[in-house]
Amino acid sequence: MIENKHSRTELSDLGEFGLIDHLAKNITIQNPETIKGIGDDAAVLSLDGENVNVVTTDMLVEGIHFDLTYCPLKHLGYKSITVNLSDVYAMNATPKQVTVAIAISNRFSLEAIEELYAGMLLACKNYGVDLVGGDTTSNKSGLVISVTAIGMAKSQISFTETVPMTTTLFALPVI
Repeated sequence: MIENKHSRTELSDLGEFGLIDHLAKNITIQNPETIKGIGDDAAVLSLDGENVNVVTTDMLVEGIHFDLTYCPLKHLGYKSITVNLSDVYAMNATPKQVTVAIAISNRFSLEAIEELYAGMLLACKNYGVDLVGGDTTSNKSGLVISVTAIGMAKSQISFTETVPMTTTLFALPVI
């Protein structure tokens, strides 16, 4: 790890959004198909001039975002999908696909992972979304879930900075 021995900024001083803003300063968009990168609920990518894809990723880490003492695995699976879908809906897009990456420790059985995925698949069914891939890896302790959601929209995207601060947005549709 490279560190300046004379100066150190604690990440807790920045917070999540401060860190994102700081990292985004060094990112340059290189492709004309990238309409919106870091800084909103989802990235916006041009498809054909009329339609766009929106892409968003969220990570859930055991002990930070959930506690399995209080959260059944099926509920956690459902939540892991819907937190991503809400970002797609917030951009005025329709979610179409998700990918799921999990890092799991050996304290989880096959049956536990099946229960987690049962919740994910139920959310996918309820929202008409396909689970199209992902990744699995081992973890020394606990559970980490990363979901990427992909949505489509006409070019009428709702960007966060264009919504007045007094506006209330409801991101998930009523089923």
